[in-house]
This record gives sequence, structure tokens and C-alpha cells, in this order.
Amino acid sequence: MTVMEQRGAYRPTPPPAWQPRTDPAPLLPDALPHRVLGTDAAAKVDPALLRRLHTELVRGRRYNVQATALTKQGRLAVYPSSTGQEACEVAAALVLEERDWLFPSYRDTLAAVARGLDPVQALTLLRGDWHTGYDPHEHRIAPLCTPLATQLPHAVGLAHAARLKGDDVVALALVGDGGTSEGDFHEALNFAAVWQAPVVFLVQNNGFAISVPLAKQTAAPSLAHKAVGYGMPGRLVDGNDAVAVHQVLSEAVAHARAGGGPTLVEAITYRIDAHTNADDATRYRGDAEVETWRAHDPVALVERELTERGLLDEAALQAVRDGAEAMAADLRERMNQDPVLDPMDLFAHVYAHPTPQLLEQESQLRAELDAEADGTPGAGPHGPEGAGR
Repeated sequence: MTVMEQRGAYRPTPPPAWQPRTDPAPLLPDALPHRVLGTDAAAKVDPALLRRLHTELVRGRRYNVQATALTKQGRLAVYPSSTGQEACEVAAALVLEERDWLFPSYRDTLAAVARGLDPVQALTLLRGDWHTGYDPHEHRIAPLCTPLATQLPHAVGLAHAARLKGDDVVALALVGDGGTSEGDFHEALNFAAVWQAPVVFLVQNNGFAISVPLAKQTAAPSLAHKAVGYGMPGRLVDGNDAVAVHQVLSEAVAHARAGGGPTLVEAITYRIDAHTNADDATRYRGDAEVETWRAHDPVALVERELTERGLLDEAALQAVRDGAEAMAADLRERMNQDPVLDPMDLFAHVYAHPTPQLLEQESQLRAELDAEADGTPGAGPHGPEGAGR
């Protein structure tokens, strides 16, 4: 006789786990991406916000062009351009308070610059120099993340820790459409929703994960729909409409700060340039496709709105462009200076408390450098004393 057949045995009812934890309807994204520019809603946009967005977009476009040129001059090892995606980058930076944290991917140097980071420091990692290039805690910008999506669990962890401490902090994590195919993306969303962490995920869907189109990554109606499965709202926005991205992200950040939990925002945009300077984009997409997206350029969209409302004349436009050119000239001049490298930096910021092995290696290198500076014959790992190591 089984336990279930015994008289008076406990007969459990079906557990409620099969039932929806929440009503899925409010979590679903709209059928079409949210837009503002080119609609009646644009007339209500604050002129100061339009001007700020425009200035940062023009500056960002010039920054991308200059950084790309630096790769051709050998001053950068690689540069993943965000040309065409500037609206996402700028809006992500502008919606955050100073106390908040930005978690960028490798393509998001512009977001870091728009948040106030020195352009040279933003590019230091990409020139193969000195650690991250900046102090993440000082700027509230996590290290630029080259591995796909690994910054997302970090953002959730920081946001959750801030909430436990009672700190009024929101984390905004950026990722590309390719990053949504990584396990880190799904783990981050699940933890964020379960913990109701104050974090916002911005997916910049630029059409390709290097050469792999979105259709070969997912069969979902949109990437924003993936939010529903984890129990958070999904939002869909025109990623080339800077005002729309700013609105959607502002709402998501406010929702998170008020204790409402995370939001997944998918911005539909396009990578005009190649994946990096090492990529040949003509092998997987045609020029006609690129030109179609140029007609929906984020800089031109804001300029058109400002001009039609009489908020931007030729003199003002030239002043914005001159400011961007001055930034590019300063960046070019400082990047053309050879960095002063200290080999002892190899041991800086590896551990909070260096291990005995690291201290031993540091001491050994220092002795070799001192001997080399003194002109001691045979000093160093390639001389007789270092032979056979």
C-alpha cells in the first residue's frame, strides 16, 4: 500500500506554481517601437532637452569619426564605432543621476564620454594601455566590458547591494542584441526580477551580432518580449529617436528608483559602420540597407525638429559643430602623444592585498629594472643571470 492509499493520508492539492505569478499583460511591450520625433508629441518636448540632446549627438558623431581615424593611424588597436547608435548612448548617459552607475559594453565608450568621462580615458583600454583607463568608482562607470554580457550580472549585483544598504542608486546596463544570446543575459534578468533590483537593461538592437542577423539568434516577436518570461516590463523604442529613448529610459529609471524593479528596454537602431575596424561588413549586408538607415539618422532627426520649431539657426548649429571639432582636435592631439609607461603598473590594482607570489614577482622585476638602469652587464631575464628561467 502506498502512502497515498493509506486511510487519512495527506493528499496535496496541485501546487500553485503553474499559475502566473503576475498578470503578463502589463509587462508586454507595445506592438510598435515608441516614437516622438516626427509625431505630434514632439511639439511638447522641452526645448532645453532638445538642445542638450542635439549637442551631445553632434559631439558623439564627431567622437566616433575621430576614434575611427585613430585606428587607421595606429593610435588605437581597435575601435567598435557606435555611429548610428548615438541616440541610445547619449540618452543612457543623460537619464542617470550622479550617484547612479553605468555598465557599458565595449561599444559604449560614447555613453561613458557623454556621462562626463575624459575621451582619452575612455579609449585607453582600446589602445592597449593601463588597465581600464579610469577609476570606475570615481565616475560611477563600470569597466568597459569586452566579453559579451558579463557586465549584466555585475549591474544586478551592484543594484541589489545598493537596495539592501538603502542607497538610492539605479544601475543602467547596456548590451547589444548579440549579448542576449549569452547565458549571462538570462541569468541577470532572472536575478534582477526575483530580487526586484533597481536596474534597467538597455538592449541596443543594431541588427547584427558581428555578421549574424537577429533572425538567426531568436524567434521571439522582439527582444523586449523576453522580459515577460522573467517577470519584468518590456519596452520597445525607436533607438534612433533620441527623445523617445530618453523618455523610455527616464521612466524605467524612475520606476526602478521607486522600488518597482527592473525593466528591459529594446532600442531598434542600426550599426552604420562595421563591427570594428577589423570587420568587412560588405560580406554580410548590402549598401542599400545601410543607406536606408542613413535616412533615419539620429542626428538629423533632432536637427530637423529644432529647425522646424525655430530653435536652431545656422549660427547656433555652427557653434555646436565647432565645439565638437574642438573636442576632436584635443582628443587627436593627446592620443598622438606616446604614453609614458611604467612596467611596475603590471602589479597595480591586481589585488587589494597583493599575494606573496605577486610581491615576489614585483620585487624581481624592480631589481631587473634597477640593474638595467645602472648599466649592470648581463642583468635582466635575457642575460646570463636570467638564462634558463
